[in-house]
Amino acid sequence: MGERVRVLWLAKGLGRGGAEQLLVNCARHLDEERYEVEVAYVLPWKDALVPTLRELGIEVHCLGGGRAWPVRLRALLRARRYGLIHTHMPVPAVAARVLAGRVPLVHTEHNMWPRYRRPTRLANAWTYRRNAAVIAVSAAVAESIDRTRLRRGVVPTVIHHGPDLGDAYTGPGARERARQALHLDQEAFTVGTVANFTPKKDQLGLLDAHALVRARDPGAVLVLIGSGPLEATLRERASRADLKGSVVFAGSRGDVPALLPALDVFALSSRQEGLPVSLMEAMTVGLASVVTAVGGMPEIVTDGIEGTVVPAGDPAAFAAALLAFAEDPARRRACGEAAHKRSDEFDVAGAQRRIEDVYARVLEGSR
Repeated sequence: MGERVRVLWLAKGLGRGGAEQLLVNCARHLDEERYEVEVAYVLPWKDALVPTLRELGIEVHCLGGGRAWPVRLRALLRARRYGLIHTHMPVPAVAARVLAGRVPLVHTEHNMWPRYRRPTRLANAWTYRRNAAVIAVSAAVAESIDRTRLRRGVVPTVIHHGPDLGDAYTGPGARERARQALHLDQEAFTVGTVANFTPKKDQLGLLDAHALVRARDPGAVLVLIGSGPLEATLRERASRADLKGSVVFAGSRGDVPALLPALDVFALSSRQEGLPVSLMEAMTVGLASVVTAVGGMPEIVTDGIEGTVVPAGDPAAFAAALLAFAEDPARRRACGEAAHKRSDEFDVAGAQRRIEDVYARVLEGSR
C-alpha cells in the first residue's frame, strides 16, 4: 500500500446547504487507506456542519472570510502541501486555481453556468482550464459548461451523489413520530420542502401555490425546512389571511431525514438547480414529489412516474399538481413507491468511489 495522498476539499461555506451536505456524506465513505482529506471553507458564519466533519476525523480549516481569505488559503496550501485539491463552488475554486501552483485540481460543478453572476462567470471561465478534471452533479449541469473553457482532453464526469439517511425514521410509526416532532395534525394533507430561503428556491411561489391548494382543501399544511435571507419576507406572506396558521417554519435542521416521513408530498419550486440532495432524500424515503423543470430534477423525477414536473414560476400549475396528489392517495402512494425504487440509483458510497477514481486518474496523469 502506497503513502496516502493528502487532499483538500475547498468550499465557500459549511452551512446546511445541499452542496455542503454532500461533503459530509462523501466523508463518511472515504477510502482512508488511500486519501487523507482535510476541508477548508471561506465564510466563518456558515459552520453548522463543522462539528459533524470533525466527528468523522476530518481536519477543518476556516479561512476567516473578509478580503484576506485568499492570503490565508495561500498560507494553508504552502503549510500542508496537498497532493490534490478538490474545489466546490466557483469563487473559492478561482482562488485555488490561481494559488495552487502545480498541485492538480478537481472541480465539482453544482450549478448551471448561465445562472452565475457575470463577474463570477467570467472569473470561473478564465481559470477553468486549470482543472485537471471536472465533476458535474447532473447531466444538465454538465451540458451547461462552456466546452471551450475545458482543458484539452477533459470531459465532465456526471456523478449523481446520493443521500445518507442513517438517522431517518423507518418502519411502522415513522409518519406518526415525524408528525409529532413537527407538531402536525396526523390527518392533514401536508406538503414540505427543504431549501435555503433564497430567490432561486422561490418559496414565495410555493406559498402562492399553497394558498390555491387551501382554497380547495382548507386543512392543508405546508412545512418549510430551512433558513435564509428571505425568511422575514416569507413569514410576512404566510401571515396573510389566505395562509394564516397553515405554514410551519421548522428552521434549519440537522435531522431532515427523520422529518421527511411526516410529509405526504415533497415540493421544490426552484427557478434554478443543479441536483438537490433534499429531493434525493425525499425519494429515498418514498415520497411523491412536485418539482419544477429546472437543472437536473427532471433527470430523476419522470413526470407521472415518481412525481409531477411543472414549469418554474407557475404557482397555478404547481397548485394543480399538489391538489391532484391530495385528491388521489392511491396515485400518491404509487409515485412514492416508484420514487423509492428509483432511489436505488442514489448510492453515496458508489459516488465517493467514482470521485476517488477521478482522483486516481488525475494523480496518475500528473506524475
